[in-house]
Amino acid sequence: MSWSSLLSLIVNGVVVGSVYSMVALGFVVIYKTTRVINFAQGELLLVGAYVCFALTVSYQLPFWVSFLMTGVFCGTLGYIIERVVLRRVVGDPIVSVIMITLGLSIVLRAIVGAVFGVNSQVIPSPIPDGAIMVGGVPVSYQYLFSMAFSLVAMIAFGAFFRWTRLGLAMRATATDQQAAMAMGIDVGRIFAVSWAIACVVSAVGGVLLATISGVNLGVSHFGLKVFPAVILGGLDSIVGAAVGGVLIGVIENVADGMFKSLLDIDGFRDVAAFALLVVVLMVRPYGLFGQRAIERI
Repeated sequence: MSWSSLLSLIVNGVVVGSVYSMVALGFVVIYKTTRVINFAQGELLLVGAYVCFALTVSYQLPFWVSFLMTGVFCGTLGYIIERVVLRRVVGDPIVSVIMITLGLSIVLRAIVGAVFGVNSQVIPSPIPDGAIMVGGVPVSYQYLFSMAFSLVAMIAFGAFFRWTRLGLAMRATATDQQAAMAMGIDVGRIFAVSWAIACVVSAVGGVLLATISGVNLGVSHFGLKVFPAVILGGLDSIVGAAVGGVLIGVIENVADGMFKSLLDIDGFRDVAAFALLVVVLMVRPYGLFGQRAIERI
């Protein structure tokens, strides 16, 4: 494999990984606050992509207006899901909550399929065609926009959790729910806001993905593909979500390209991420940036 081919795989992996990081952030926000792994994350991404498509194509709204309205819609949806569905199982065994998120993923996927159909659709992108050379590798403006937007969004969310009152309340709730309640924090409200933020993040990731490769029901599988990135970075780390997403994107691309070039084996892209997941769980089960939980009895 030539150096230019390897560099091309790495650059494309970073671009895809930046979208992984956005979706991984949704996992982290919910887990940090509620200690629940949301297996409907991919379907929330799917909803965001199709809502933006409908507003842009069917209702002929400008892309940026559709983008903002999609964020509002998905944020409201996440808030309603927590209030109506998940609030009723607070205190139940964690397996019950996980099964509810699995059932929610099936319901959302069925609703999207019934409303929008199963054919692939394309969201008109506001980014002009063209590319720039990065180390001799052409990178499209669309890819650069997706990567830059993801980076800015990750920095904005990091600042939100660090310096805003609501962000600090969410961090306090994640650390100790009982202590947060004793300090006057409305933990129930924090749970609902966490789901709203996770839905907005997923919607953004879905729209970015749809502008690159179109949207169809298969987009929901993206949530499962992001899971190794979440585990690699750490389920409770925002920085880990960013780093883990990029690493998985690069590893998938490079492994797939190397196996095709050296061994003539196709389809290793998806396998590589989960093979790495197994190794990480064996060596560092709390991830590269996750906090190691210590219980004293």
